[in-house]
Amino acid sequence: MTNRHFFDAHFHVIDHRFPLFENDGFMPEEFTAEQYRDRVAALGVVGGAVVSGSFQRFDQGCLLDALSRLGPGFVGVTQIPHDLPDEAIAALAGRGVRAVRFNLRRGGSAAVAHLGTLARRVHDVAGMHTELYVDSRDLPDLAGTLASLPAVSIDHLGLSAEGLPHLLALVEHGVRVKATGFGRVGLDVPAAIRAVLNADPTALMVGTDLPSTRAPRHFTDSDIDLVAEAAGEHLDAVLRNNGRAFYRV
Repeated sequence: MTNRHFFDAHFHVIDHRFPLFENDGFMPEEFTAEQYRDRVAALGVVGGAVVSGSFQRFDQGCLLDALSRLGPGFVGVTQIPHDLPDEAIAALAGRGVRAVRFNLRRGGSAAVAHLGTLARRVHDVAGMHTELYVDSRDLPDLAGTLASLPAVSIDHLGLSAEGLPHLLALVEHGVRVKATGFGRVGLDVPAAIRAVLNADPTALMVGTDLPSTRAPRHFTDSDIDLVAEAAGEHLDAVLRNNGRAFYRV
């Protein structure tokens, strides 16, 4: 990988000092903030987004501890119950949380029935955006809601080739996309990257998805080289600028 500053728009910290919840029989191995720092030492990481996983449910301890350990440039993406009071949402924002995640693949988050209401509330209260872990084949049922929300991103390129046209239609309505988790997707990654950039060059962010929990293939440094080749003239935006702007870092 060329020596460029990199904003890692999606990774997880798993610290066994904090609560973990079995999800579909799965419990993750530990991957602390310090282990993350060691793993990406050669990648030029200047910041990123720590994302709460399904196995962390609504616990905020691990995320907030990770942010304190990682320091400036790093922000959080969390899962909250739909009825969390406004004051608690504002407090999380004050600690560096920038987004709320709906995990429609694995659970552990608020239900999709609360998507529109909660997404608007966290944005109004704290300027937070909303992130979805969802198969893009399921986007038609959500398209009306997502297109009307103030700020949304979708993980892992939407996962499937069949749903890519639905994803691109939402990109044209301002939805952002994370080029992450290449070992868990069922599509041509370079082609998908180029398609998103053709629809909106500001829409695409890249992340490591470390530690790649449950992915058939884990992240490798060469995944960033793949992004670099596909992004072409938009490389600086994809590697750094788009993510930092979206997360307000």
